[in-house]
Amino acid sequence: MSTTTIHLLGGSQTDFAVNWHREGKGFDVLVGAVVGATLAAANIASDEIGVIHVGNAFGQLFTGQAQLGGMPATIIPELWGIPSGRHEAACASGSMALLAAMADLESGRYDCALVIGAELEKTVPGDEAAGYLGSAAWVGHEAQDTKFVWPTMFAELADEYDRRYGLDDTYLRAISELNITNARTNPLAQTRNWTFTPDSFGDDDTANPPMVGRLRRQDCSPMTDGAAAVILVSDRFLARRNDLRPEEHAVVSGWGHRTVGLSMAQKLRASADDQYVFPHVRQTMLDALARAGLPDIDAVDGIEVHDCFSMSEYMAIDHLGITGPGESWKAVAGGDIARDGRLPVNPGGGLIGGGHPVGATGVRMVLDAYKQVTGQAGAYQVPDARRFATLNLGGSATTAASFIVASQTKRS
Repeated sequence: MSTTTIHLLGGSQTDFAVNWHREGKGFDVLVGAVVGATLAAANIASDEIGVIHVGNAFGQLFTGQAQLGGMPATIIPELWGIPSGRHEAACASGSMALLAAMADLESGRYDCALVIGAELEKTVPGDEAAGYLGSAAWVGHEAQDTKFVWPTMFAELADEYDRRYGLDDTYLRAISELNITNARTNPLAQTRNWTFTPDSFGDDDTANPPMVGRLRRQDCSPMTDGAAAVILVSDRFLARRNDLRPEEHAVVSGWGHRTVGLSMAQKLRASADDQYVFPHVRQTMLDALARAGLPDIDAVDGIEVHDCFSMSEYMAIDHLGITGPGESWKAVAGGDIARDGRLPVNPGGGLIGGGHPVGATGVRMVLDAYKQVTGQAGAYQVPDARRFATLNLGGSATTAASFIVASQTKRS
C-alpha cells in the first residue's frame, strides 16, 4: 500500500454566473483563465507541472470539441509536451481526473499534477441541453419518453424513497432553499444575485413550476458554464519546494470510488432487500472514511454533497451516515446540515445554489473543501474546519466518488 501523501497546494474556480458562450468565449479562454489563476494561487510555475488530468463530460456535444486533454498545451506554451488526458464519468468526471492524478503521484511517475474540470453548457437551448445530458443514462433503455431525463430519474428516486420510508416533499424544498441561501455569500456562485420569494420554495406552480413528478424548478441545479482546477503534489515535490507555506496546504487523506450499472431500475432492483437505496454510495463514503482513519462521518467538519437535485442530497444525507436510512428529513428539520449546524452540507451553495458545470463539479468540491480546511472560504467559512468530505455522483449514481481533505497545520 502506498505511503505517499497527496498534498493539495491550492486552486481556482471561474465565476459560475458567467455565460461564456454569450461572451463569445470557448474552452480555450475558459481553460486558460482557470489554469493561470490556479498556478498563481498555488505558487507553482507552469514548467513544474509533470502531468495534467482534465475532467469533462460533454465537450463534443455542447461545443463539438473533443480531445480536451490537448487544450492546456494549446493555449499555454510551457505545457507543450506535458502528458495530459481527458476523463469522463458524467457528473463525476472531475473526480475521475483527481483519482487518476493521485495514482500518478502515488506510483512515483510524477510529482506535480494539474487537475482541471471544465464544462460549457450554455451553447444550446435548454431542451437541447437536457437531451445532451441524458446521454449519461442507459440510452435506448430508460427515460425514452421524456426530454428531461435527469428530472425523471431523480423523481423516480423520490418515489422509491416514498415507497420504502415515506417522503414529505417539504424537506426537498427546504434543501433547495438552504443551498440557494448559502450561495448568497459565495462570490462565485451562479445564483448569488438571482431573485427568489418564499413561494419559490413551495408548491406554487408559478413561482416554482413543476418539472417531473414531485420535483419542481428549484429542486434542480441550473445549466452552468465554468471550470475549476487544483494542484496536487507528492512529498518529493515539497522536499524540493520547501519555500511553500505549509499553512496554505491540505492533504487528501482518504478517497472512495465505486461504479455500478447504468440504469436506475437495475440499481433499485439490486438494493430491494438492503437498508440503503444505493449501497454502493454508502460503501464509497465508508471507504473514504476508512482510508482517512476516521470512525464515521461525524469526524469531519462539513461535506460538499452532489445536489444535482434536492433528492440527490436527500439521498446523500442518510447514505453518508448523518441519519439512519430513510431518516434524512431529521437532519433537514433539525438544522443539522445548516452552515452553523452539527455537520454543515454545501456551505457555499452546492450545485443548486453554486452551479453545476458537469465536468468541473468534482474538482470544485475538492477545491471548496481545501478552502474550508485552510481558512480561505471567506463569507461561507465553516468555523474551525479541519476536515471536509466530498461526495460526487455521476448519472443516477452510477459512479460515486468521495474524498477527505484535511488541514496539515493548526490555525490560531
